[in-house]
Amino acid sequence: MPLLMLTCFAPDLHPDQPTYTLSEEESKHAVRVLRLAPGAPVLLVDGHGTLASTTVQDANPKRCTLAITSHEFIVPRATYTHVAVAPTKNLDRMEWLVEKAVEVGLERLSFLRCARSERRDLKLERLEKIAVSALKQSGQAYLPQLDELIDFDKFIAEIDPSTTFIAHLEAGERTALAQVIGAAPRCCVLIGPEGDFSPSEIALALGRGVRPVTLGSSRLRTETAALAAVFTAQVVREL
Repeated sequence: MPLLMLTCFAPDLHPDQPTYTLSEEESKHAVRVLRLAPGAPVLLVDGHGTLASTTVQDANPKRCTLAITSHEFIVPRATYTHVAVAPTKNLDRMEWLVEKAVEVGLERLSFLRCARSERRDLKLERLEKIAVSALKQSGQAYLPQLDELIDFDKFIAEIDPSTTFIAHLEAGERTALAQVIGAAPRCCVLIGPEGDFSPSEIALALGRGVRPVTLGSSRLRTETAALAAVFTAQVVREL
């Protein structure tokens, strides 16, 4: 299916339905902003792998109805990238991370409350909207899972240490993420706050069997490090 036409988010799309009515927000954008008329092509994506080619049937700015002409299911990738990051005080930087990580192809993003975290609470509503917008813009078929903020020690207790890596800045032996990620079809990379993980948090992770990694010689901002982890995982696996 072509991905250059207008793409709209349809979270409740079903393969057997002949028509689909866009939400009021999507309808307003399609009809009032883009001025789509009956017969105009629209691509629907549900964020779970289903795409549908449609044409505008009723260009109502509040309830735009589309006639579905065909469906396609995109098989999920065999790899799965999960990044857990301590959100920055400036929420704009987390919004940037969500947008870019969705474009690159992240499967899951968790938010950690660490000892040195500047942000102690986080509301996902705005980030979820940004994720949907990035999904539509980039032509991705799957919407990443965004998790509520969770305490670091609780998160560590729940993960699979055999597929988890911690990118910390403390002295000690660390392996480049690119060298170990290719052998791990599923991976979770932990990214700390601006002041890094605390020594006790690093010790807790290592004690659970989480492996220490480095993202390079540069000292990266939190959101840059998180995106670098996503990009590294995608590029290494594609090569």
